[in-house]
Amino acid sequence: MLRIYEVVIALIALLAPVVEEIEKHDVKLARQMKEAMASVALNTAEGAGNIGGHKRQRYQSVRGSALEVKACTDVAVAMRYIGPVDPAALDMLDHVIAVMTKLTNGRR
Repeated sequence: MLRIYEVVIALIALLAPVVEEIEKHDVKLARQMKEAMASVALNTAEGAGNIGGHKRQRYQSVRGSALEVKACTDVAVAMRYIGPVDPAALDMLDHVIAVMTKLTNGRR
């Protein structure tokens, strides 16, 4: 399993209270964020077990879902559902996005 998987699980744990707070104001946005967070973890695990193009597709899905999680937090902050998100969580999210970008773009 990729080391990034452990980062993803830790990130989900950090963002769980954020989702709970969003849910008090916007159930649909919270549900979308939960689904995106689950997708990040599940596609990371699935990608680790695939080869070739399938691996790349899963990691592209991880990147897209991680960007969706970021957008959910941005919307929640903009709508004043939550205050600023923990910078450590945002750094971890950016790290996941960067790793998946590198894995999907290949090494040149």
